[in-house]
Amino acid sequence: MAYGRPQEVVHGRIMTAEKKRCGWVDLASDLYVAYHDDEWGVPVRDDRTLFEFLLLEGAQAGLSWITILRKREAYRAAFAEFDPERVARFTRRDEARLLENPGIVRNRLKVGSAAINAKAFLGVQEEFGSFADWLWGHVDGRPLRTRRASLADVPATTALSDLVAKRLKKRGFKFVGSTIVYAYLQAVGVVDDHEVACFRGGELGR
Repeated sequence: MAYGRPQEVVHGRIMTAEKKRCGWVDLASDLYVAYHDDEWGVPVRDDRTLFEFLLLEGAQAGLSWITILRKREAYRAAFAEFDPERVARFTRRDEARLLENPGIVRNRLKVGSAAINAKAFLGVQEEFGSFADWLWGHVDGRPLRTRRASLADVPATTALSDLVAKRLKKRGFKFVGSTIVYAYLQAVGVVDDHEVACFRGGELGR
């Protein structure tokens, strides 16, 4: 703790004058603060977690991320704890059941894409040993640390997200446009877009 400096406690987390966060974080939301501090930009190499974020980012298309964070536990229960092998076996009856679930985004195309993406995900695993190996192979296994000056400097897409999106689509994945893929790469730490002044970027960089 830094003594003699202005402090504020937000949802149990101590904010000091020097503890800055990225501009997109809503400090009034404990979900947003916790997500930013504990997950966003942290390198993920676990396949089930990578599948979770792929499913959630697709569900987020056209919506705010806080909407998905609030529904995350409902998604976990509805989509077999994000187990791609189980989701790949979902049938039309399962899809009909999911479309009656108020805890998730009840969009027919998004719900239907879950089983499609799970099957494609398993295909990548079979070919490369793990989805993580395939994904991280695009950056030689090391996060791209951009250290943006401000939120305004963060792009919606990059050449990397264009490439990964193109390859995912070729493998049959749905809801994997370049904008969605870039958000995905940020979320799972393939790209570290924490702003220069953000304390988490400095921590992850070490």
